[in-house]
Amino acid sequence: MAHSKSSFGTLVQYLSYNIWMNFHKPLIRGLLECLLSAALYMGFFYFNNYITVSIEDAQGVNWIFIPAGLRIFLTLIFDFAGAAGLVLASLLINYIGFYEADLVTNLGIGVICGLAPLLGRHFVIHNLKVSPDLSNINMQQLLGSITAYSFLSSGLHQLWFVARGLDSGSANHFIAMFIGDMAGSILFIAVIKYGIDFVKQKSNRTNLLD
Repeated sequence: MAHSKSSFGTLVQYLSYNIWMNFHKPLIRGLLECLLSAALYMGFFYFNNYITVSIEDAQGVNWIFIPAGLRIFLTLIFDFAGAAGLVLASLLINYIGFYEADLVTNLGIGVICGLAPLLGRHFVIHNLKVSPDLSNINMQQLLGSITAYSFLSSGLHQLWFVARGLDSGSANHFIAMFIGDMAGSILFIAVIKYGIDFVKQKSNRTNLLD
């Protein structure tokens, strides 16, 4: 009888442990992906700001914005976790003092930073049939993806800038931001894609995400 109770208790502990792990593993993985995305975006943001400060059209409006490509890549790979990381990074950047604006304005900028590439991801995956690791993307699809994302990002940012009365919001700044997102995204995504192709060729793998 005691042995049966012991076996039952062991079974309960085993099931409880597996339920706990199955529930928490995705949460832990999502949190790590979110934090990694935030750290990468902040690093690229400040690096880009440092090297392009002389050609900045207005605060937050760059003629070359390399982190735009990182936004696309992070949301393609990590989906909602990547978008959450972008929102977190944007809020931290603005909290440190990049945009000296009110809380609502900075919250809106943060949400757009994550929302725009997430919408772009939906367009790319469902309309252009692109694999999340970019393995099947061609030049036409690449340009289509970047154009869709750049339009969404620039348009939503500029609408918010105008609505909140920021100096960075205007039709001319939309053009500069659109071109900057396009140029930065083409540079970043092209390097990533051909880097992935090179690694896959050397490792004889068809999909790096497997």
